[in-house]
Amino acid sequence: MRAAGQAEGGRLFAEDALLPGGWARQVLMQWDGQGVWQSLHTGSPPPAGVPRAAGPVIPALPNLHSHAFQRALAGLTEYRGSAQDSFWSWRELMYRFAARLGPEQVEAIATWLYLEMLEAGYGSVCEFHYLHHDAHGRPYADDATLALALLRAARRVGIGLTLLPVLYQNSGFGGLAPHGGQRRFLRSTESMQTLLQRLQPLCAAQGARLGLAPHSLRAVTPAALREALAGLEALDATAPVHIHIAEQVAEVEACVAWSGQRPVEWLLDHLPVDARWCLVHATHMLPEEARRAARSGAVAGLCPSTEANLGDGLFDLPGWLASDGAWGLGSDSHVTVNAAEEMLLLEYGQRLQRRERNVLASAAQAHVATAMTLQAVAGGARASGRPVAGLAAGQSADFAVLDAGHLALAGLPAPEMLSAHVFASHRGSALQELWVGGIRRVCQGRHALHEQAAADFLGVRRSLLAAP
Repeated sequence: MRAAGQAEGGRLFAEDALLPGGWARQVLMQWDGQGVWQSLHTGSPPPAGVPRAAGPVIPALPNLHSHAFQRALAGLTEYRGSAQDSFWSWRELMYRFAARLGPEQVEAIATWLYLEMLEAGYGSVCEFHYLHHDAHGRPYADDATLALALLRAARRVGIGLTLLPVLYQNSGFGGLAPHGGQRRFLRSTESMQTLLQRLQPLCAAQGARLGLAPHSLRAVTPAALREALAGLEALDATAPVHIHIAEQVAEVEACVAWSGQRPVEWLLDHLPVDARWCLVHATHMLPEEARRAARSGAVAGLCPSTEANLGDGLFDLPGWLASDGAWGLGSDSHVTVNAAEEMLLLEYGQRLQRRERNVLASAAQAHVATAMTLQAVAGGARASGRPVAGLAAGQSADFAVLDAGHLALAGLPAPEMLSAHVFASHRGSALQELWVGGIRRVCQGRHALHEQAAADFLGVRRSLLAAP
């Protein structure tokens, strides 16, 4: 079994594997030299000499929303600094923190974060990248400096990447002028197009996907939004588009005051929203908005730990699913970097709100963890714009092996092992291995670069805390 380096064809036998249609027994899996699944045969014993997985095999999850630099901020804002703390007061702290970061620090933080993601069950990440310029808001000599740092971090640890440079121009609806805390984020529409043209071949060279992230309706005017989308379509008409939307009640109220419409309603009425789009958070929608958004094919990008941390509110996932809406998971500000824990929080939020159990089970999958995993993989793949839709021919061989010897899992049937991984593993990972594109990146729960990347990250955080 290959541990690192270039992908080569391989085979693996699993007694249990979670295929897109559900759990299967005695699965012989084969991938090619590009790390793409070629076949998955079920119901037969393994041929001689084929390695056996040490536990059930599940698809690696795409992480569809990440602000990598914020990982170093985790734990530093958990105190009351004003009469009433909120998303908006947290944002001011984040701005001050972001002002301190240089390219080497951003790369070290992203390297550690992406490694953590691999160890926690994510095989790929959509990076919503809005830290563009230096601390004074000036472009670096190479305008792609910070984007390149993220590409290097992803390549070094071996995680799949969808890079989403962020278009950020205003501080509020109607084209309000930006303020000082936002100066590192700002780009003209023309400079964004130039950046995308520069990044496209670089992303392709390492198997990454390039898209665009208009930050939000409050940060980009309608005219700039249309111009940027036209430029993206000319470059790649299939590229993913991600946008923050309807995260906070105050945002919804401000959008109504500006346009007479709620944010999702405005977006659907004015832009060709389709399956390329990821509506990040979309927490505060009326039922008709949700039905229309779900029917468009757009993916709801849910970030339960961050949404809880910032007091955003709870997404009505049962209502979204009733309209056949697609969804995926992101870790956003990275107060939690654990795919299983995001699923736990998502289900528990629905239980608390509805006073029911096993809310997110489906007609096809009675086990909640199974249903959620399959849905999050399918929606995350769509939002990523990459072939990471699970254990199926033609998809990237991105998968995890559960630790069948973990105390919470030992002796259980495969569906219950996944349930225990999500709901009973005591915040510790029950993953034994994680593979991306047919290359094993995590073995016995650890990435080969764990110690060095952790030391580099801690060094950056110490220096940031010591700064005046």
